[in-house]
Amino acid sequence: MLRRLSKLHIGTAGVPHSTPKKTTPEGVKRVAELGLDAMEIEFVRGIRMSPSLAQKTREVALEYGVVLTVHAPYYINLLSNDESKVKASIKRILDSARIGYLAGAWSVTFHPGYYGKLKSEEAVARVRKYLIEITKQLINSGIRIWVRPEVMGGLAEVGALEEILEIVDGVEMAAPCIDFAHLYARTLGEYNTYEHYRRVLEIIEERLGREALDNMHIHVSGMEFGRRGEKRHLNLNESSFNWEELVRVLKEFRIKGVLICESPNLEEDALKIKRLYDSLKT
Repeated sequence: MLRRLSKLHIGTAGVPHSTPKKTTPEGVKRVAELGLDAMEIEFVRGIRMSPSLAQKTREVALEYGVVLTVHAPYYINLLSNDESKVKASIKRILDSARIGYLAGAWSVTFHPGYYGKLKSEEAVARVRKYLIEITKQLINSGIRIWVRPEVMGGLAEVGALEEILEIVDGVEMAAPCIDFAHLYARTLGEYNTYEHYRRVLEIIEERLGREALDNMHIHVSGMEFGRRGEKRHLNLNESSFNWEELVRVLKEFRIKGVLICESPNLEEDALKIKRLYDSLKT
């Protein structure tokens, strides 16, 4: 059985900046010292974690009550015309899941790829096909970890909310990663109100059921966007992204799972989010 979380855990995308010794286990300890309870292991530039380090990370996370997630490498494009690149992308997702599972991670997320000349329907069908292959390989290997394509911020990238929900619907061990800053950028700033955030959660529940809201992997940060969507991540106070209203909606819907802060300042904004979340009444 895949693990279910009893509340919304909040933490950082990677080792906090204030960690004296920049290792993953020390980052987990620092997360707990700060009063946070989640951390994403960032494999974005390559999977550089030995099995022994993964085991140590698992032990520390269990000791300190920190929930771990994994971000697979950025060098993934399941829609490449080059079959060798597709195979390499699948391997990166599998390897991220395997080492993440050794580290005790609950969930692994990845960027699906780029449309190129494909229409949305064909791109979604291809990503869904590869996702089914990936989850089957993991299940057959005894690896139980959520595998999650992410809502993306660039208009050239597969990753609209509806596309991600279509990709994961009915796939065993698959679920969405909802990046609200990406959604804000992808809609060119439109999805930035209390009503919009409520509607996103309603759409998820309508498509995947209440279980999906009890099992969410969320990314949040400040965001700069242009006419083609996402440009770069910002700190919350440097962006017009309406994060406070998002936090209120997450509390209202009693969301469970993990919220990872991807702001450049990491723990500073993660703590802002957690303080507001904890201050709100249900």
